[in-house]
Amino acid sequence: MAELDTSGGGKKSKKVRSKKQSTRVDLTAMVDLAFLLITFFMLTTSLSKPIAMDVVKPDKNKEDPTVTFDFPESRTMTILIGKDHKVAWYMGLIGSKPTIESITQVRASLIEWKNKVAAANNNNPDKPLIVIVKPTKSSQYMDFVNVMDELKIAGIETIAIDDDNIKAPEIQMMKDSGVY
Repeated sequence: MAELDTSGGGKKSKKVRSKKQSTRVDLTAMVDLAFLLITFFMLTTSLSKPIAMDVVKPDKNKEDPTVTFDFPESRTMTILIGKDHKVAWYMGLIGSKPTIESITQVRASLIEWKNKVAAANNNNPDKPLIVIVKPTKSSQYMDFVNVMDELKIAGIETIAIDDDNIKAPEIQMMKDSGVY
């Protein structure tokens, strides 16, 4: 049984006084109530549920392994994830000049191109910036997660992940830039 002793211990004085009764408080009921409340709140609390990000992957059952997209190249940004926390990205077709940046710098480029695409399409919500993310064999999983986080922060909603169809010119471009 839990008790709280409130007797006045301490030094003895030489004066004769009447003996005070010590007060005893039984804390058992309070401890039981505390555990009941803790249990109640733990069982009735709803934990945060994980939210999945919508992504597009090429169909593996297709006979033709080439990926075709039915949107203009002017709205397409391809991000190739390389080594040493670096990415190479380009707008449009594969022959475009790539920009090499660290993963922390990608957000500014994403926001800039998102705004440029929106302005070029009269802020039409049906024509957003489309980002294709291509992790390479030299990239790390954490870099892929960081790029996906940057896409989410920048407000990019149309994302495709294509780790199977990295073209030879893209690999050569990354090797020439030193990020493969």
